[in-house]
Amino acid sequence: MIELEGVPELIDPVMVAAFEGWNDAGDAASAAVAHLDREWKGEVFAALDAEDYYDFQVNRPTVFLDGGVRKITWPTTRLSVVRIGDADGKGRKRDLVLVRGIEPSMRWRSFCNEILGFAHELGVEMLVVLGSLLGDTPHTRPVPVSGVTSDAELAGRLDLEESRYEGPTGIVGILQEACTHAGVPAVSLWAAVPHYVSQPPNPKASLALLNRLEDLLDVRIPLGELSEDARAWQLGVDQLAAEDSEVAEYVQSLEEARDTADLPEASGEAIAREFERYLRRRDPQSGPGVATEGGLTDSSFHRDPAAGRTRPPRPAPKEPREHRPGDDPGAQDAGPDKGAADSDGAAPAGGADAADSGRPEDGPEDSGS
Repeated sequence: MIELEGVPELIDPVMVAAFEGWNDAGDAASAAVAHLDREWKGEVFAALDAEDYYDFQVNRPTVFLDGGVRKITWPTTRLSVVRIGDADGKGRKRDLVLVRGIEPSMRWRSFCNEILGFAHELGVEMLVVLGSLLGDTPHTRPVPVSGVTSDAELAGRLDLEESRYEGPTGIVGILQEACTHAGVPAVSLWAAVPHYVSQPPNPKASLALLNRLEDLLDVRIPLGELSEDARAWQLGVDQLAAEDSEVAEYVQSLEEARDTADLPEASGEAIAREFERYLRRRDPQSGPGVATEGGLTDSSFHRDPAAGRTRPPRPAPKEPREHRPGDDPGAQDAGPDKGAADSDGAAPAGGADAADSGRPEDGPEDSGS
């Protein structure tokens, strides 16, 4: 039994989780949870035992100096609490339990049971897992974000897709399935990352995930410099694409396919959703910039915090390759460890099914079912 000391009683708590690895193309999901932890000054209250779940030859510990003393940081999963005093801009309080770590190397069922043990002890009402996958989506358009659940009632109430995915899955799919069996409402949010520019970071995809999370939980998330980073990222990719005629032509073909597929989405409901987000962000204290669900189109260069200068992102592959359902997930552009496609249901690395619309149709989120 898990006993938590020093953790106060939480208000309407929701658990938000993300894991580095196969479910985290472009590091978009883990960066989104890291942003929440940083902006709301999360307090770590628990960490899973690294030796129980990680192969240290796959995820190696790191050594650092602290005041001249050598210390070791072990790969693990940590839980922190953030307390939101004004969750919706109207004084409503709400607490979040953030789970951030690395996809475990072993004992996944025990790993999920331990996470659910914390959820039970803290009175968590719902678990939201963030993921990102590689897809045939252009970087110039809003980032597609799909919300998936295995709960039919939850799907109807929150306007989510019911997972119909079948195939390989990651820890996100296993955790969602564990929630289903434990009777804990669970949702997965998936952002599609352009497979031709899969290198992390991808602040535009992280921003899109946070915007969708904001709508799902009815909270106002401070964006900090994330909007500016998203603009800078897109400008850098624009410049790189313009330097290669083949890449530019390929991006244009993706844009045409995406625009055709998205025509029906220009609905009154979509416009109302964007207007509501605008109204929430009119308060100047909510942070710089007004974000849209898919990020922003204008921009400046990405800041390099270490050097104090601006820089474009790393170059994209010269000849992007279209992934097909039969491809080996380990051979994807992003590699098997960092965002090889996401799973959790989605066809790894932007398989053909997810490619046409830029989102995993049958559950980019694999519910593990």
